[in-house]
Amino acid sequence: MHGTTKERNSALNSRHRALGSDLSSSWNDMPIPQNYNACPYAETETVRNQAGLFDVSALKMVNVSGPDALKFLNHILTTEVSKAQPGDSHISNIVNSEGALIDDVLVYVDGGGKYRVSHGGGAFEEAAAEAKKGFNVDVARDDDVHIISLQGPLALETLAPHTPMKLADLPYFKHAKTTIFGKQVSIARGGYSAERGYEVFCSAEDAPFIWDSIVAAGKDKGIKPVSWSCLDIIRVEGGLLFFPFDMIHGDTTPWEVRAGWTIDMSKPDFIGKKALAEKKGKERSFITGLEVWHSEAVSPLARVYADGKEVGTVTSTTFSQHLMKSLAMAQIAPEYTKLGTQLTVVDNGKEYAATVVQMPFYDPMRLRTHPAG
Repeated sequence: MHGTTKERNSALNSRHRALGSDLSSSWNDMPIPQNYNACPYAETETVRNQAGLFDVSALKMVNVSGPDALKFLNHILTTEVSKAQPGDSHISNIVNSEGALIDDVLVYVDGGGKYRVSHGGGAFEEAAAEAKKGFNVDVARDDDVHIISLQGPLALETLAPHTPMKLADLPYFKHAKTTIFGKQVSIARGGYSAERGYEVFCSAEDAPFIWDSIVAAGKDKGIKPVSWSCLDIIRVEGGLLFFPFDMIHGDTTPWEVRAGWTIDMSKPDFIGKKALAEKKGKERSFITGLEVWHSEAVSPLARVYADGKEVGTVTSTTFSQHLMKSLAMAQIAPEYTKLGTQLTVVDNGKEYAATVVQMPFYDPMRLRTHPAG
């Protein structure tokens, strides 16, 4: 919790404590189960081979509605939101007037001028509060909603028998209202794992019942609750960025995290458009994948060198026991980002050879989330 911000709490805290978490870590003003009484690497294998159950209710959900809701979102976000149809989950970014990333968001298009915006640790709500003054729009945080995420190859067969919707037919990054275990929910196909997964949006009142029901339904399949330490391993393996940790400049632009696909310069205007146009082609660095010759994860913020010259900074890291490699994402000067480039990572005074490689590190063709056919 920062400053006078009110701490939020998950309705699943008692489950997390029973699994061994002391809930001493927090994110987005909510205590999170950083670790359970289990090895995060073993949890990672559960996600990769069966499915892992995450509580990601620490994400903040904001309801946006009213006559100007679409116009408002197009004003503050870098994408063209009108291209998203009801049932779409629409990835976007928000920048300030200088073109610097201040948050990344996921917009759930519910139809009828109603949207739900999921965001992490950035300044979406502060920016929205300032920008909405010129629009007929309602912007309201929903602290009741809980998000239970089942990620892994057995997620579909675990959940499908317990909902009337045809879950197998739900495309990637789509969502729909339905019931599961008899409770009213919205289910979205997606997640932060580089695996096929589903996120169940429910009320705080229903969250413990739904959590317990999924645990029971998946018990014979080897499905288990898994921690946020596991989540960090699998998201790095999957090359998935985490705001603001992979945006180290403080004023990092979407161009520098290779998110140009989230910027629609054909829109008449949006906050930061002029600055983004001016900064395109002037990137200081690009997010880049590194394999590091080391038996452990290197430290975030370790420096990267080429022929004795500092050329970048490590952002997110893990040692992947699944791939048996030390992995790092880093912001690297553009001229040193070609695949195969040999670099040196200096961490706590020790030097480690590193090679620029393709991201994502795990499943580079995204076949786990986008099966062929």
